[in-house]
Amino acid sequence: MADPASYRPKTSDIPTKPGVYRFRDEHGRVIYVGKAKVLRNRLTSYFANPDRLTPKTRAMVFTAGSVEWTVVGSELEALQLEFVWIKEYNPRFNIVFRDDKTYPYLAVTLNEKYPRALVMRGDKRKGVKYFGPFYPAKAIRETLDTLLRVFPVRSCAPGVFNRAEASGRPCLLGYIDKCSAPCVGRISEEDHRQLADDLCTFMNGEATKFTKALTTKMQEAVAELEYEKAARYRDDIAALNRVFERNAVVLDDRTEADIFGVHGDELEAAVQVFHVRDGRIRSQRGWVVEKVADASDAEFVEQLLTQIYADHADRIPREILVPALPEDINDVTTWLSELRGSKVSLRVAQRGDKAALAGTVKENAEQALRLHKSKRAGDITTRSLAMQELQEALGAEQALLRIECYDASHTQGTNVVASMVVFEDGLPKKSEYRKFSITGEAARDDTASMYDVIYRRFSRYLKEKVDPSVFVTGAVEDGTTGEMEKKKFSYPPSLVIVDGGPPQVAAAQKAMDDLGIDDIQVVGLAKRLEELWLPDDPFPVILPRASAALYLVQRLRDEAHRFAITFHREKRAKSMISSELDAIPGLGKAKQTALRKHFGSMKKIRSASIEELCEVPGIGEKLATIIKENLEDASLSGVNMTTGEIVD
Repeated sequence: MADPASYRPKTSDIPTKPGVYRFRDEHGRVIYVGKAKVLRNRLTSYFANPDRLTPKTRAMVFTAGSVEWTVVGSELEALQLEFVWIKEYNPRFNIVFRDDKTYPYLAVTLNEKYPRALVMRGDKRKGVKYFGPFYPAKAIRETLDTLLRVFPVRSCAPGVFNRAEASGRPCLLGYIDKCSAPCVGRISEEDHRQLADDLCTFMNGEATKFTKALTTKMQEAVAELEYEKAARYRDDIAALNRVFERNAVVLDDRTEADIFGVHGDELEAAVQVFHVRDGRIRSQRGWVVEKVADASDAEFVEQLLTQIYADHADRIPREILVPALPEDINDVTTWLSELRGSKVSLRVAQRGDKAALAGTVKENAEQALRLHKSKRAGDITTRSLAMQELQEALGAEQALLRIECYDASHTQGTNVVASMVVFEDGLPKKSEYRKFSITGEAARDDTASMYDVIYRRFSRYLKEKVDPSVFVTGAVEDGTTGEMEKKKFSYPPSLVIVDGGPPQVAAAQKAMDDLGIDDIQVVGLAKRLEELWLPDDPFPVILPRASAALYLVQRLRDEAHRFAITFHREKRAKSMISSELDAIPGLGKAKQTALRKHFGSMKKIRSASIEELCEVPGIGEKLATIIKENLEDASLSGVNMTTGEIVD
């Protein structure tokens, strides 16, 4: 752990202009990015009496090994550069507002011949109308199910639609009147599109005209003594009212605003936001984040807005209500307006309905932080205890903040792969997991495979240690090709765990020795008795059966095992399909791809008739007959390409 005094710059050397600064650790990795109106004032505050710093800030300055800064022309430029660097380096100690969720939208695919309504997540697509986001997902699924009663638009996948169209029989939804069944011609293309437009109109908040029209039809049916029809109209009205009640009007129907609430202590803060559209609370989101610097409410709100909206300019509303205004409000407002393409109002709600709703949002933030602390207290304590016990058991000099675990998987020596999983602070960091394909001499046995994997991983670390700016181009371990992210893969761990006993540990340690690395500890975890084996030690380390440390290493080993097997199965499945189809004369790569796309699996290809094979583009009757005969011959000869035990 570095002494801040060893890298503290002279006060006179720090400029008094606006700028952005970066703290780096001993490996050159950026661990914190910040901005300041006056760089000198902000940076000197980090080198004050350590006892006066918050715990997270103190940990950051003692982890860092250097600090650097960049002067910019204005606070707006500093704001933009800070966000760019946070996105580029993903600094460990920065507040990052992410809840690892993708929120569902109600989508209507107006770009299709027969538009369909469905629940969608992820990036928005051109030609698709979106409503939301909604939370929880169950709410929008129930809403869609109710809406299909009144607006029976298509909601099936393309495959279901094509099969129904080919067979002339609708799916279940068509039989229960939750789909107008355009697949079998029950409704014209124009009328079905009008249904989709009506659904969009209703979701835009214009519900009154539909309920009035249904009420009129119900009254007419009653007058004509058609009570069953009237009852259906009555139920349709009730369904629309239920949907409408889920998004109750809370403000003027022209209101388009995001209302934020924040509640925190010296260590953590909870953030809640209500998304109000057309006067209704359409959705809600929340985060709980760790504080690093002792930032004011105004600085915290500024960081919140820049991170929430920078990548989602299409979601910026006309009005944003916050608990405190940023100090450089003009710059932030200008930046938000430029992103949105029109003026954005940023203010604190003072009175009226909006202030009352802002109070509700803040109350939600208070409840969220209270719930988070009650849930996380035990977890944090257990993780800290596990890492401390493991450090003491292994006699490690430094805290085990980052642990990497490796496992290999194969089927009788074929399709050999390996996995690397990463735990930081006792939790999985899946963005840094890696897959390895192993070929040649390295695939002959487990020890050779482990040597190969460890050597490849840490040779990259040494390469980037010499030249931190290097990018490694070529085949990446997951099988793709391209540029690897700078510093992400090669950041060194505090501990390396390999799945296996003394032979695997010896192979991993030999790879380290050959590379000249002597400051990273290697251990092996044997499955049978859950023992930890150290290199050149005839006796294993036995962890107590009920210890938190044993549970941690078991989780690491199991996660590496799961990740390796998943990759192995994917690779084996591809090789199986390719090997069978490659043996068929006249069947090239393009036609193999067409077969797999049409049928989806080798099992379906084998069971397909000649007529069904002819339905695949590019395959005629002659080639279909050859395919059928070859697959039948392989089956009769006892070749089974879909089985095989996984050997670890």
